[in-house]
Parts: sequence; structure tokens; C-alpha cells
Amino acid sequence: MRKRFEGKVVVVTGAAQGIGRGVALGIAAEGGKVLFVDRADFVAEVAAEAPGGNTAGFVADLETYEGARSAMAFAAKKFGGIDILINGVGGAIRMRPYAEFEPEQIDAEIRRSLMPTLYACHAVLPHLLAHGGGTIVNVSSNATRGIRRVPYSAAKGGVNALTTALAMEYAEYNIRVVASAPGGTKAPPRRIPRNAAGDSEQEKAWMNEAVQQVTESTFFKRYGSLEEQVAPILFLASDEASYITGAVVPVAGGDNG
Repeated sequence: MRKRFEGKVVVVTGAAQGIGRGVALGIAAEGGKVLFVDRADFVAEVAAEAPGGNTAGFVADLETYEGARSAMAFAAKKFGGIDILINGVGGAIRMRPYAEFEPEQIDAEIRRSLMPTLYACHAVLPHLLAHGGGTIVNVSSNATRGIRRVPYSAAKGGVNALTTALAMEYAEYNIRVVASAPGGTKAPPRRIPRNAAGDSEQEKAWMNEAVQQVTESTFFKRYGSLEEQVAPILFLASDEASYITGAVVPVAGGDNG
């Protein structure tokens, strides 16, 4: 078993489900001390699945700055500092033509898929600076080109811009900032649905249109697996990627977004 994260303290947000869960468990399996952060109250259960006992769960609403600040402070106190932050919070809440979005729905998409990454990057910087450097990996999306989710696409475009600008600004402090841009990904059913209000029949039809577009836009004509998304993120977070910064790496079967 590779031990790329032995001796590293890693904060993973969005760690209760999906890609974030796979990343956090993968890092723990490779020797990292991992704080699993999520607003889902079962995040501690997920953290307890990891081997080695060097993990903890932390419940925080990362759509607020205080949630991000408190998570970073907890990780630093528990584990003695922070080496790596992986921002995994996000995901489209609704799929519909842009003209059909209500203003408050637009705001909700931006709050969910941009603000947690923006806040967490800001909140972790004092810890990385005190440590003499570190790494931030943002989980973006190739959905900057796609249909039925324009506000989400705009949010992920913001994540890409944040990645490149922050990398340029903080390279002199030995801080790397990179992003993975996943495409459509097969995942188990979510314990907490992306849209708590549920989808109407029309919304399901719009979602099917988006799924068809995502599938047809890939060279492989299929969705990726969780494992195919987790592996590149682990690479980007590791010292193997020490000369990569400011890059947004598409992981979408040829559809670069």
C-alpha cells in the first residue's frame, strides 16, 4: 500500500458522501490524518470507517464563513496543523433551463457550489502560511460547458478562476492550488438528496436531457466511476504533483468543459 500522505494532516470537505467520501477514506488509507467535514450529521460515522484511527468527523455548514473557519481551527488544534485542504462541497441542486430558475434558486446554487470553496480557501490560508506552505485541491466540474444548470456552471467557473488566481498569488509562500474538474460520475444513492424539495416530472425530464448531453459529450460515451475521480484528486494532493499549480485538470472522458 502506498503511503503518500503519511505524516500529513488533510481536511476534506463534503466528506460524508460521493467523491469527497472516497477521497477522505483514500487519504486515510494512505496514512494521512484526516478531518472529514460535512454538514451531514453522519459524517463522524463515515470517518470511523477509515483505518488507523487518525480521523475525525466535524459537522459544519460551509455555506457560512464561520463554518469554514471553525473546521480549520478544529483540524489545526486536533492534529497540530494543516498540510492539505481538499474542497469537495458542491453539486447542482436543480436542473432546468436558465429562464426557469427563480432568483432565490440562482442564489442557492452559487451559495452551494462556490461559497464553501471560497470561504474554506480563505480560512485555511493562515494555517498553511504558519506551516510554511501546503496544498489546496478544489473539486470543480467540467459543467462550465453544459445545459440545464447555468448557475451551477457559473459557480464552478468561479472555482476555476479562484484556483488559478490563488495559485499565482501564493506560490511565493510554497502553497500549491490546483483543481480537478470531474464530469458525470456514477455514485451510490445519496443519503441526503441534492434537492430536498424533490423533483417534479418536468424537472426529471430536464435532468434526463442534461444526463444525455453529459454522456454524449464524452469520448467514451459513459459516466466515470467514483474511483476514476478519486485517484486524480489523490495524485494532485500528493507530493507527486509538487510542480503542478494553477491547473484545472479535466477528468471527464475527453469532455474538457
